[in-house]
Amino acid sequence: MKPIWIVDDDQSIRFVLEKALAREDLPVRSFTNPRDVLTALDDDEPQVLVSDIRMPGGSGIDLLSKVKARLPGLPVIIMTAYSDLDSAVSAFQGGAFEYLPKPFDLTKAIELIRRAVDESVREDVADERLQQMPEMLGQAPAMQDVFRAIGRLSQSNVTVLITGESGSGKELVAHALHKHSPRANGPFVAINTAAIPKDLLESELFGHERGAFTGAQTMRRGRFEQADGGTLFLDEIGDMPFDLQTRLLRVLSDGQFYRVGGHHPLKSNVRVIAATHQNLEDRVRQGVFREDLFHRLNVIRLRLPPLRERREDVPTLARFFMQKSAKDLGVEAKRISENALARLMAFDFPGNVRQLENICHWLTVMAPAQVIEPKDLPPELMGVAPLAPIQPVAELAPAVAVVAPSTASVAVPLVSSPSAGPYAPPVVLPVVSPAAVDLPAVRVDGFGAPPVAVLPVAAAQNGWISDLEREARGLLDAGQTDVWDQLTRRFEACLIHTALDLTRGRRIEAAQKLGIGRNTITRKIQELGIDD
Repeated sequence: MKPIWIVDDDQSIRFVLEKALAREDLPVRSFTNPRDVLTALDDDEPQVLVSDIRMPGGSGIDLLSKVKARLPGLPVIIMTAYSDLDSAVSAFQGGAFEYLPKPFDLTKAIELIRRAVDESVREDVADERLQQMPEMLGQAPAMQDVFRAIGRLSQSNVTVLITGESGSGKELVAHALHKHSPRANGPFVAINTAAIPKDLLESELFGHERGAFTGAQTMRRGRFEQADGGTLFLDEIGDMPFDLQTRLLRVLSDGQFYRVGGHHPLKSNVRVIAATHQNLEDRVRQGVFREDLFHRLNVIRLRLPPLRERREDVPTLARFFMQKSAKDLGVEAKRISENALARLMAFDFPGNVRQLENICHWLTVMAPAQVIEPKDLPPELMGVAPLAPIQPVAELAPAVAVVAPSTASVAVPLVSSPSAGPYAPPVVLPVVSPAAVDLPAVRVDGFGAPPVAVLPVAAAQNGWISDLEREARGLLDAGQTDVWDQLTRRFEACLIHTALDLTRGRRIEAAQKLGIGRNTITRKIQELGIDD
């Protein structure tokens, strides 16, 4: 790991932070003025920069702006006096990760630096992914199916029908189909058939001759002519007026059409890609969409999954949109905490990817700090619980047998809240009792399957909170003075032990599952004496 840089002209501050960081096994490098920092940046760079705000030879705010210009993603912590409100505001406006008031509590200062380190490590990985960002994003199985279909169609000119909810990215798929087709060098022309009045749509599609109707003072080429040699994307095809469907069917059948008011047939050399959020089979049954046109369009059908069916893609998409919004607005990109991402993943997103992009744009403008926490999310997400509630044990259906390490257990199905949808992130139930030293975890059998939580039998019958209360009361009655430390250490050991068991000892993966940084889990393993 790269070192943490401390910039302060006060030797006592540097000494205290150096010693404290050394105890945490964090590399550190100290400077007395901003000038030396800027010189050192020519050959090296820090993981986190901690700088005083007032020093001989330069201001911490000026240093912040210069460092951010060279390393936009570097977390910078500004140290400032309690009364120096203007400096604190300037620090945040300049893109500081956080500010540390002087005099500061050393433990809290180290916690803040560790949080900045964890955030920096996550952002390093995210930045690498963003630099290699493809034109479309998606690790979910349903999206991988779409990518494979695009690949198979790359050498074809066949008509494609794209279905999916509004905002799921249908036009993006159409662009990809065109880009990877033999017609890639030709034009890509898109038209939303639902956004154009019926009286104008025919002229938009097929063009018109001069004098064809009142106001037609010149000849106009329609979208079919504009897309000659390329691809015509007909969005929301399910809303096309019934009489125009006949003309579209004729073009698809024999490749010829007439301009409005024209008498000479024109040849169409266009690949048609259509899209709709509606169920065309239902539209056919209702008599508002021609069955023969449906079969003509439905040669190859691609279904785009809604975002709630690909929740694992939300973090990647959110980070991408945060970077994109920051670039568009010319500001420092903000970061989303793991807790905020968990709440985003629990949201159903009726507007799908488009809604997520809008939320990220809102956060870029409205979130008060550089790191976005759950409290900073827009109002529509505030009522979303990131964890699914559990039914009382007496109301549960028969459980599925699951083996948990080192404890007798029963499997308890989890119930998703209506707001979170059926794919809410699984719940890890903490169990603290004298008889349970290992925390059983959630096991999910395939994406979309009901999560299953494993609880010790005693905890399932009496409630783990009651066990915790009884143990705490017993220790307090016995006059113990370290009750907090005892129970907290046992609880942390249970969490880490179970996460390591699930990941077969892989610390980084275990840290990700627990929502903590890899340095934090390493330190905790050493402190708690856990054998991984």
